[in-house]
Amino acid sequence: MEVLASSISLVVTPARLLCKCVCSKINTTISVQSNLEDVEKEMKRLIDRREEIIHETEAAKKEGSQIRAPVITWLEDVEVLQPRVNRIHENQPSTCFLNFSKRYKGSREVEEILDNIKRLLKAGKFPHCLVYPTRVPRVVEHIPGPSIQGPTTASKVLEKTMRLLSDDRFQRIGIWGMGGLGKTSMVRTLNNELKSTSRNIFGVIIWVTVSKNLDMKQVQTQIALRLNLETKMEESVERMALRLHQRLKNEEKYLLILDDVWQKLDLDSLGVPHPDLHKGSKIILTTRFMEVCRKMMTDVEVKVDVLNDEEAWQLFSQKAGDVAHLEGIKPFAEAIARECCGLPLAIIILGAAMRRTTKVELWEDALKELQRSVPSVEGIEDEVYKPLKWSYDSLQGNNTKSCFLYCSSFPEDFSIEVSELVLHWRAEGLIDGQQNYVDSVNRVIALIENLKDSCLLEDGSKKGTVKMHDVVRDVAIWITSSSEDGCESLVLSEFCLSEISVGEFSNSLKRVSFMNSHTESLPNCLIQCPEVSTLLLQGSCPFEKVPYRFLLGFEALKVLNLSRTNIRSLPDSLLQLGDLCALFLRHCKYIEVVPILGSLRKLQILDLCGTSIKKLSGEIVYLSSLRQLDLSYTRKLKTVRAGIIFRLSCLEVLDVTNSSYQFLVKAEEEGEIDLEVLDVTNSSYQFLVKGEEEGETTFEELIQLDGLLVLSIKLKSIPLLSSDDLSLLEDWLPAVTYYQNLEELTLGHLNGIKSISELFGQLGLRFLKLKSIEVRGSSEMKYLLSCGDIIQTLPNLEEIKVSFCWALEELFNYDSGKNMAPDPVVPKLRTLQLEDLFSLRALGRHEEIWPCLEEVTVFRCNCLRRLPFSIQNTGTIKEIKGELEWWDALLWDDDETKTSLLPYFHPALLKNVSWSWKSLGTAKATLIAGACKMIHCWENTLIWEDLWVPDLPNFKPVPKSHDNRNSCLVVSQLLRQDKPGWDEEKLNSLFDELSAKAIQRLPISGVTNETPLHLFAQCQFAKAIWFSNNWSIRPDQWNLSSTAHLVDLIMTPVSPPSELVVIPALQVIGALATDQIWRSRNAVIFEGAKIDMKKIQTQLLCRFEEHLASTNLVITREHTVRTERWIRPEQGVIKINCNAAVNQNRSYMVIVARDWRVT
Repeated sequence: MEVLASSISLVVTPARLLCKCVCSKINTTISVQSNLEDVEKEMKRLIDRREEIIHETEAAKKEGSQIRAPVITWLEDVEVLQPRVNRIHENQPSTCFLNFSKRYKGSREVEEILDNIKRLLKAGKFPHCLVYPTRVPRVVEHIPGPSIQGPTTASKVLEKTMRLLSDDRFQRIGIWGMGGLGKTSMVRTLNNELKSTSRNIFGVIIWVTVSKNLDMKQVQTQIALRLNLETKMEESVERMALRLHQRLKNEEKYLLILDDVWQKLDLDSLGVPHPDLHKGSKIILTTRFMEVCRKMMTDVEVKVDVLNDEEAWQLFSQKAGDVAHLEGIKPFAEAIARECCGLPLAIIILGAAMRRTTKVELWEDALKELQRSVPSVEGIEDEVYKPLKWSYDSLQGNNTKSCFLYCSSFPEDFSIEVSELVLHWRAEGLIDGQQNYVDSVNRVIALIENLKDSCLLEDGSKKGTVKMHDVVRDVAIWITSSSEDGCESLVLSEFCLSEISVGEFSNSLKRVSFMNSHTESLPNCLIQCPEVSTLLLQGSCPFEKVPYRFLLGFEALKVLNLSRTNIRSLPDSLLQLGDLCALFLRHCKYIEVVPILGSLRKLQILDLCGTSIKKLSGEIVYLSSLRQLDLSYTRKLKTVRAGIIFRLSCLEVLDVTNSSYQFLVKAEEEGEIDLEVLDVTNSSYQFLVKGEEEGETTFEELIQLDGLLVLSIKLKSIPLLSSDDLSLLEDWLPAVTYYQNLEELTLGHLNGIKSISELFGQLGLRFLKLKSIEVRGSSEMKYLLSCGDIIQTLPNLEEIKVSFCWALEELFNYDSGKNMAPDPVVPKLRTLQLEDLFSLRALGRHEEIWPCLEEVTVFRCNCLRRLPFSIQNTGTIKEIKGELEWWDALLWDDDETKTSLLPYFHPALLKNVSWSWKSLGTAKATLIAGACKMIHCWENTLIWEDLWVPDLPNFKPVPKSHDNRNSCLVVSQLLRQDKPGWDEEKLNSLFDELSAKAIQRLPISGVTNETPLHLFAQCQFAKAIWFSNNWSIRPDQWNLSSTAHLVDLIMTPVSPPSELVVIPALQVIGALATDQIWRSRNAVIFEGAKIDMKKIQTQLLCRFEEHLASTNLVITREHTVRTERWIRPEQGVIKINCNAAVNQNRSYMVIVARDWRVT
């Protein structure tokens, strides 16, 4: 039994286990359906939880947070599980018994997946934060410091920058200007103002100070700290760039402000996404250098200028305190503020230095110190000069630095001719001496543009000149006053020195300038300056002699400038200056003989302009290096040795403007001369050529001399040419080669041509290198250029100026019979200036492209209703100037174009045309032609829009019918063309009867007699002077027959026209009063002066008394000199008053001397 039991046990136990296993599998197989339902339900919960976590972590990442590692692992596990869940739904086994094994395996997988889902759901609760805790950065962080307030120059720049931030066309904005102007304060104010949510459109605004010594890691650290990103000292620049890029890429819009940038920053290396690829984001950078803006590829540049006088005074008085307004101190305080020339940095430092200083003597001393080239005012050197010197230190190359320092040799606020710098720098060796003249000019222009871009030079008062800001010049002189850079200089220009002290010189000097110093004499002793290369003495008129010994110590001298002095001769010691390269004797009117200069073999430039030399010595042929010879205005020059000029084989430039010399050339025997520039403008001389036979020939006959190669001259500029000049040119210079290099062309008073294209055709010209064209005055020209066979494009034209062309209707007229190329006519045009073009309706075809246009000026072109812009080509424009009424009347293809251009429009203040001249002399021709017509601006006065009847300020003509209202019709079009007068037929066709009659009664030159009163018809200021005086005279009592007589009276007050019967005293009153009106009116309009009417009347009466007394005219009523008219001099003192009347034919100067007893 035991055996049986044991056997049964052996059988039953496995059977039980087998049964249990089978039952388990059967149960598993049976419960698969319910498990699948649980998997589906739990998986949905897991996916929902995953979405919650992803949403939370993405938001945290945008704020700079990092996801914790367990969270990342959990998300990865869920990601892996998702495909398995999808598969079990797709691969459910069949219910067939034969597939039981397969069904069992599937059931086990479902259970396993369900367990994993439950585990992940439990783990996904994350009791701790999903991310590492990080503080969310504020959108804007306040930057402490002074802000810009009030309507100042800086606030205008700030407002413009604000507008640019909201303009989608500009992603990179460059703000540049010289050091100390307040660029940092401006962008700091911008940053702080953007805290206002109404103006802020960015998700985060990041401020970074870059500074002069660029440290990429330090810049990255500033950005990371602003974004609350963790920084690690050991982290590489590349790794940090990746993290910054990822963080900023997650930002919808960012604004990055890079302050004080000195060199290009690589955005990729920095880790900043390019704003043009990250929509809505922008970068603002401030810099001293325009070149940095270019390299950073800014879309627009905003230049910060100096403060005007009023702003400068307000800032100075704010820093100096109330003491600056004290009666005895204020004049010195205002002068000190002016010495800073609008530079805020200098104003702030000086104002703070003078705060609470109450002694007048200290203010006077401070002013005198500032007026020195190197002032010793406390704080100036460390806080003004050294920061500004950084701009100098950043210049590339010693030659560029030397060129900058050279400019400080010229006087303060002096406009330096670029052409003069070409000569000086060439002779000094600051530019490549092997370059030809044209290349040298180009190189100098490039250097100047570099210095201007670095804010170390600025444009001068007239075209072709540059100047230094006064404080920048002081910095340059401060640099040159030491031998630190091996450029020690002595600069005493414009100092009133009766004599030059020997103690001023030293052995280490490199340059010496006494320019415009009014020196009466030079030291008559040996001065040891062995290293001086430039000696500038020009403008020191008093001294008449250069002592022999004075020049002996300047053995290395390269440039000697004695221009505009009273010297009579040159010392023989000049000939011992073997290194001399340039000698300037310009306008030394007393020099009649130039010494034999043959020993100066290195001399390259000889300027004898305006001297009184009578002959040019044959020894000049030994100047084998001479490259430029200026004989202009040598009106006494009669003799030049035959062939002298043509034997100067290196000569490049010859200027004989207004010289009277005889140019003797033996045509077939002399060699070829390759002149690059020949300036014979407005010459009164004749070219005299000695040909095969003895005799003389004129300039017209030069073209017949085949052996004379002077006609291979390639002109680069032609001055103002009239129709007569063009006819002569056509006869004299018919070959195209003479003008193929022409770059500048100015035309005036052209008659008989409809377009200057006719000129091109007549002379066979295409002007492919032309850069600038100016046309002034043409009564018949309808188009500037007719585009067709002769001209299809002017590929290099950069500037167009057109004025006073009454009939001009379009700039470009296209030949309708030709298949014109779609290319623009002027692809490089940058400047377009249009003035007084009353018929101009269009600039060109509507689809014309203007890809480079930057500046547009339009004045008195009322029929021009469209500008050549669409939203596609407005990106280059920098400035549009014109009248506000004209701008408002313009038509646009869409509002977006006008809105995008509005920030660049600068409306001009309208001035009365009758007062647009600065002097009576320049106005004479216009006034004689018809003052009334010009005063009323009838050439640019719109009939239907303007108030153009002086005595009826509310008068507007009534149209005969509404069809007659041509909006472009101007008053001048109502005049007859065949003779002076109103066109009655046109008046009656346009206006109702009353309007036509009213217009016919208006005075007009040559129709209704003009009286002097018409001259001032629209000038309330003039009326106030006339009718507020206490004279018994009135202008309508003059009995002058026309304005022409009035002009004669004005121009020659003591010699009236013989046909006028006028009391002499009345003539003087009229002339003096008119002159005083003119002066005062100009002071108001052009200088913003405030006029004291009582003071003007007192001045008039005083001038009247002095003028009558000096000319012995009969006074028709008693006049006594009253003390209130003038200030009585002290006892023992004589007061001298001067008055002058200037005319082209005669001039008068009146000098009245009176002592304290009025005798």
